[in-house]
Amino acid sequence: MSTVPRGRGLRDPNLRDRLYELLEHDPLAYSVGSRFIQLIIGVVVLNVAAMILASVPELDARFGALFAGISILSVLVFALEYAARLWTVAGHTQGRGSALSDRLGYAFSALGIIDLMAFLPAAIVLATGRHATLAALGVLPFFKLIRYSPAMRSLLAAVHAERRALIGCIVILIGAVLTFASLLYAIEHDVQPDKLGTIPQAMWWAIVTLGTVGYGDVVPLTPLGKFISTFAIISGFAMIALPVAIISTAFAEEVKRRDFVVTWGMLARVPLFSHLAAAEIADIMRLLRARTIEQGEILVRRGDPASSMYFITAGEVEIALPSQHVRLSDGTFFGEIALLHKTKRSGTVTATRKTRLLVLDAQDFHALIARMPTLAAHVHTTAKARLADSGDLALAELAQAEKEGGGRSE
Repeated sequence: MSTVPRGRGLRDPNLRDRLYELLEHDPLAYSVGSRFIQLIIGVVVLNVAAMILASVPELDARFGALFAGISILSVLVFALEYAARLWTVAGHTQGRGSALSDRLGYAFSALGIIDLMAFLPAAIVLATGRHATLAALGVLPFFKLIRYSPAMRSLLAAVHAERRALIGCIVILIGAVLTFASLLYAIEHDVQPDKLGTIPQAMWWAIVTLGTVGYGDVVPLTPLGKFISTFAIISGFAMIALPVAIISTAFAEEVKRRDFVVTWGMLARVPLFSHLAAAEIADIMRLLRARTIEQGEILVRRGDPASSMYFITAGEVEIALPSQHVRLSDGTFFGEIALLHKTKRSGTVTATRKTRLLVLDAQDFHALIARMPTLAAHVHTTAKARLADSGDLALAELAQAEKEGGGRSE
């Protein structure tokens, strides 16, 4: 299914749309997009490893041609990827900007600059033949992993969100460095003119001391200088703790926000919840838990107690019934009949490919439909609609519920 550009109207999918979806969509592991991501990550790892090993003279003398070939291959792959992203981004951004503005927006974005720096400096160095410089630039492609790492993106988002507070921390740190450097310069410049004879020299001592590193190359000799150093060391703990606390708190909030958005997006794919208000969806989100099953993995077996209801947000499962097999895919759900009638599973559910699910436990299911009449009515309506098709899973579950229900007290 192709992505439809916002604000551009519907049109038939073409090469650019399909390529954009391949580059930008967050696919499941079985998809072509995921294999492309694995290829890029593999090239990044190979390139960085080659640059590290090339700095060892013995290995470079033996495998220099191989390392150079990996560098050339990496530059070509990253350059083609950048060109493809630059071409396909037109028409796939928010608003109604022109193709040129879309491409400039990508080129000057953080990820666009990272994509460019992953190959351009290395290409220039390869053209000039400065091998040592090429090895130093080998780390640049590593930052491309930011695009594929939710944790790294969350950390960058946290730093960006708290940039003003972090700038304030830097200003405070600069003030502390200047203060302690000036004090120690005034106290010790006559005693150690070679090490603390200028304020810039004293600033090195202040930075090392406030950072609690303590290289030991510059130390105060006078009692007053040592007294000032004690306060500098204590202040250094606060200098470190302040930005760490800011970033860690913002990072935790960003992870929560990302999980909320992901879960909300998964819920939006389930038609059962499409008619609910935002407050009701938020209420449901607290009860649902995400689960991913691999291809061939069995989710439930026939005869198991019905303990959960499942919503498929991406992927496909096959339900093996006594007389037939039923396949369910994106946006569908199953298990509600067994929960409604408190019976056992009538079929074995197996993932035909990697599948993402939202799981609603039985206790939460009954509590949910008890306080949400509209949702309960929708579940019952869907169950009745399934009965119209004799081959559906719901019919088998309901038949088993009726067979077993007579001898069980509710």
